[in-house]
Amino acid sequence: MADEQQSAGEIGEQAAQFSIQRIYLKDMSLELPNAPQIFLEASAPSVEIQLDITNETLAEGVHETAVRVTVTAKMAEKVAFLIEATQAGIFTSQGIGADQMEAVANMLCPSIIYPYLRSNIADAVQRSGFPPVHLAEINFEALYQQRLAEQQTQAAGQQPASTGNGSGIILPH
Repeated sequence: MADEQQSAGEIGEQAAQFSIQRIYLKDMSLELPNAPQIFLEASAPSVEIQLDITNETLAEGVHETAVRVTVTAKMAEKVAFLIEATQAGIFTSQGIGADQMEAVANMLCPSIIYPYLRSNIADAVQRSGFPPVHLAEINFEALYQQRLAEQQTQAAGQQPASTGNGSGIILPH
């Protein structure tokens, strides 16, 4: 009986564990380089959005994932506003293999952080006098799979299929 309890305890210790320690706004800047004249423009803004995900190991079993978004809105070829924001989270894990942890850090963690970032960007843009920018939902699993495919293509010595600069993802608005 004691052997059965010990085996159950050992199994519990080896089970994968993942938890959120903290979600925080790491950095945000908002620029309105053509204010107040830009508020007199009647045209609808064109919006470009860039996204980048970074991961950093802080200690054994502790890492930070950060999602950075840059939104540039132009009206009549003038920059209406430029907002850059980085939302980050500190996560702990135990019993998760390196391959699995890479997937968790690039799919699960960004999907946890991103709603906070969307809210912060919409709020800051609205407080600047413009209508809020509502960023679209993102399928981080698909982005991760796309990045893996591009890395495999590059490793094979072929040109990547995407025309991006490799520093981030450009999203349509």
